[in-house]
Amino acid sequence: MRIIAVTNQKGGCGKTTTAINLAASLASCGKKVLLIDLDPQAHASLGLDVKSELSIYNVLSKVTQKKVNLDEIIQNIDNNFDLAPSDIILSTLEQELAGEIGRESRLWEVLDNFQGDYDYILIDCPPNLGLLTINAIRATDEIVVPVEASRFSLEGLGQLIEIMNLVTERLGHEVSYRILVANFDSRLRHSFKMLEKIKSAFADKVFATIIHVNVKLKEAQNEGRHVLSYDKYCRGSKDYFRLSREIITLHESGQELPVVFSIAAPEAKEVHIAGEFNGWQLDSASRMEQNNGVWTRKVRLSPGQHRYRFVVDGRWVEDPTNPAKELNPYGEMDSLIKI
Repeated sequence: MRIIAVTNQKGGCGKTTTAINLAASLASCGKKVLLIDLDPQAHASLGLDVKSELSIYNVLSKVTQKKVNLDEIIQNIDNNFDLAPSDIILSTLEQELAGEIGRESRLWEVLDNFQGDYDYILIDCPPNLGLLTINAIRATDEIVVPVEASRFSLEGLGQLIEIMNLVTERLGHEVSYRILVANFDSRLRHSFKMLEKIKSAFADKVFATIIHVNVKLKEAQNEGRHVLSYDKYCRGSKDYFRLSREIITLHESGQELPVVFSIAAPEAKEVHIAGEFNGWQLDSASRMEQNNGVWTRKVRLSPGQHRYRFVVDGRWVEDPTNPAKELNPYGEMDSLIKI
């Protein structure tokens, strides 16, 4: 069971949008997912149209009159997708825990004793670096940090990393993190400038997948739904689906082995290889090299099965020499390779 916290103290960076739609996307990949709404504003609960008398507060609090276990508050959202809702009363928990020994580990204790059969537990954190967020960091294996392509997001990221280091130092609990560039507006030159700065500063800590600005993401939340159920063909759905595939691949990866992909396209001017292993991104790293009409690219892949496609002069095609194929959620065929 993997536990992932989605956090950034800067508001408006797509934190809750990411928590909801990443959970839904992982579930669509056949993974059983629990999303814990740890934000007293309960935006994840509201974004999924869930209202409940019992919330995560009743699980974590020791003074509530309605003390319950985590499994008693869980509500089903969709196939493989459950939610542990939040409530405004959760904002009182920091004061309740202030004088307690081990107050930073309350959520960890709950999850350590939890018997739920989940592949992933995602935690949507509040937009601050208070005790609830520290509880999430203590309980998690890793952190997804959504950031906008802006200077202010980068400064906030530095503060979050300091808190993670503090948790490691004081509680002896190490966590890894990856940065997710979200709310990316590809119409602005400034966005690409900041993207390069983020990649330069954090290198392999940045997801290959980018979440682009898409109005359907906001529309889905307004309807109390995740974007895959609202419009699975929109760009927002495709971006989060790619992110889920990238995370699954990272988690299941072991030793990487070199694999040479090739396709005959003598008339093509440019060919790329894209797949789960690179977040389906088209960039200089995915561009293939041509020799006598045959385009090739060596890619290092971890053991397991990977989906991929070629992009020939902007046209996405399956591998014509590979009979192993599978229909993807968008009605197209992905080629499959097993390492």
